[in-house]
Amino acid sequence: MNGQLCCYDCGGTYETDDRNRCSCGEPLWVETDPTDFEWPDAEWSRGMWRYADVLPVSEPSGVPPGTTPLVRAAGLDEYVGCSLSLKHEGQNPTGSFKDRGSAVGVSVAAQAGYEWVGTVSHGNMALSTSAYAANADLECAVFVPADTPRERLELIARHDPHLFRVEGEYGKLYHETLALETDVAFVNSDTPLRVAGQKTVAYEILEQCSPTTPDAIALPVSSGGQASAVWKALRELNRAGLVDDVPKLYLVQAAACDPVATAYREERATVSPVTADDTIAVSIANSDPPSGTRALAAARDTGGEVVSVPDAEIRDAMDRLSTTVGVSVEPSSAVAIAGIRTLSQSGSIEPDDDVVAILTGSGYKERYGTEIRSLTIDLEGLERELAAIVD
Repeated sequence: MNGQLCCYDCGGTYETDDRNRCSCGEPLWVETDPTDFEWPDAEWSRGMWRYADVLPVSEPSGVPPGTTPLVRAAGLDEYVGCSLSLKHEGQNPTGSFKDRGSAVGVSVAAQAGYEWVGTVSHGNMALSTSAYAANADLECAVFVPADTPRERLELIARHDPHLFRVEGEYGKLYHETLALETDVAFVNSDTPLRVAGQKTVAYEILEQCSPTTPDAIALPVSSGGQASAVWKALRELNRAGLVDDVPKLYLVQAAACDPVATAYREERATVSPVTADDTIAVSIANSDPPSGTRALAAARDTGGEVVSVPDAEIRDAMDRLSTTVGVSVEPSSAVAIAGIRTLSQSGSIEPDDDVVAILTGSGYKERYGTEIRSLTIDLEGLERELAAIVD
């Protein structure tokens, strides 16, 4: 792997690539020198590999993630209270933003000679890691909670990983797998290589918006890895002189499980675990986020905020996205839209602000209890029935 590992907090650096956290306890990321970086001339068809100059790996084979669309969603402006654009990460190969980190993490493992990769996840990251491992001809170990729904297991199993359904306290697996002395390269939620890949979403947003810059970027937060990645990209682009006014980062959680938002509300410097309740946004229900404090620092450093929203507002945001702009997202993505609306109502976001919401995953993978409205009609009555609703 090219590039040092660096701690955002104390500045500690490490030459080795076999660790994930600094001696101070905070997570590491891959240090990149963006001084000479410019928007590339490479074709957008290369996906995220158009930013190879700021990535710790050469371009691998297979379908590249990235270059997902950034679209104006004027139909939602009144609902959210600002000028809204959507970064639709559900259009990545396996349907979520996780593909960016998996592509880098799995590629580095393959080039380093590993035969196995692994991850701890009960959703998008498990699916993504197993898919990219299959493409790289690597064996993949995936650890999921024992109660993971069958339909989700079927999605992951399509890429034939070694699936382990874990009984007991699932939250401990993150740290225990990273501490294992095995020949498996674990690419968990906020490991340096995953963050290195996921930062490309912010590179794309800023390039797609260029020469203007959005006032803010809003995204869901769980482990804190994605928030850390976006923050890192903004820092690099600012150092490269391509972004002068860094967008505010607004991070959003489900109210039933909001350790980062709790720390922000209580004006604490670090994030502590919380006792979580059930939420429809199960993919971001992380009660003890490993990069929670780094995500908190990202929001504060950019002048943003961290808020949480109840399930009822998450469901409403999902419905608005589906019926107004024709985009179906999972609940954990919809929290970003609900959060923007909350921030507008509080006055933190103003009506003329340009805000980009990162929609992290597709809503077409699972069932969410959507009400089905239908009519059963006779073929002979087709014209009559249609006329009844059209008129």
